[in-house]
Amino acid sequence: MTKILILYYSAYGHVERMAEAVAEGARETGAEVDIKRVPELVPPEVASAAHYKLDQSAPVAQVADLEHYDAIVVGCGTRFGRMASQMANFLDQAGGLWARGALHGKVGGAFTSTATQHGGQETTLFSIITNLLHFGMVIVGLDYGHAGQMTLDEVTGGSPYGASTIAGGDGSRQPTANELTGARYQGRKIAETAAKLAR
Repeated sequence: MTKILILYYSAYGHVERMAEAVAEGARETGAEVDIKRVPELVPPEVASAAHYKLDQSAPVAQVADLEHYDAIVVGCGTRFGRMASQMANFLDQAGGLWARGALHGKVGGAFTSTATQHGGQETTLFSIITNLLHFGMVIVGLDYGHAGQMTLDEVTGGSPYGASTIAGGDGSRQPTANELTGARYQGRKIAETAAKLAR
């Protein structure tokens, strides 16, 4: 059975919800799917004062976990057009896996959330994808089979590079049905690709 890891960092819960949708799509293929998060680096009192979502149920990942999956889908919010430092810190610890080529040929993908429509979604996705390519992974984005990314009927996330959502400046906007459909679609495509490569 194909094993998929959805690895995420979510300060306010938007990326957490997208991770769940990616997992739903991957599970549609019959894959075994785990959702894990990276450790929070912000001191608890600061996170609490900033109203971070601190009740996330996903277990905290260990770097050593990564090599035990056929595909890894990485999601985090953007910080000034790049991946959040919590995710960067976690991936920076994977030098041993990189040196051994432990992730070569595995499937990777990325998803994100930004405060605004033009808040750096694509550059954040590319910052994640760049890491995954350095690990030797095969990248699967959000192809145009998910036509919802082209809609003009609503402001929406989604691009060929990965699923995404828009949180709003105050975090009040939640992922829309269209954005969650894109996340499920990408999760399914990544799981299907991993299964084909495993064969």
